[in-house]
Amino acid sequence: MNPDASTLALASIEFDLGAIEEGQSVTILWRGLPVFVRHRTQAEIDEAKAVPLADLKDPATDESRTKEGHEQWLIMIANCTHLGCIPVGESGEFDGWACPCHGSQFDTAGRIRKGPAPTNLVVPPYEFISDTLVQIG
Repeated sequence: MNPDASTLALASIEFDLGAIEEGQSVTILWRGLPVFVRHRTQAEIDEAKAVPLADLKDPATDESRTKEGHEQWLIMIANCTHLGCIPVGESGEFDGWACPCHGSQFDTAGRIRKGPAPTNLVVPPYEFISDTLVQIG
């Protein structure tokens, strides 16, 4: 009655962040879902922290979307919360992600800023195993 090994293997993944340069994003798969992993620049972090919560459709601080001591890493499920499209990175009015299908725009913390998406891009459960190794799930 227990799940088989292939099912358990998908429950969590470990990913080495060491090869991702500052300002670069990669997309990985977790549980069959695309996940954005972004090594944010200090300018992107400062921009995200400067946004007043009152300006946000789905208010969330930058700190609540990252891990303390690892604020440069932003990890989010890469599906727009409107209809599940994949937003394009480093685009849009807010220097984050823009959904080409219906125009939702997300900032450098993955928070919805404009368009029909009702909520921010989802941050999956994750933890840092070391400075360069993260476990998602």
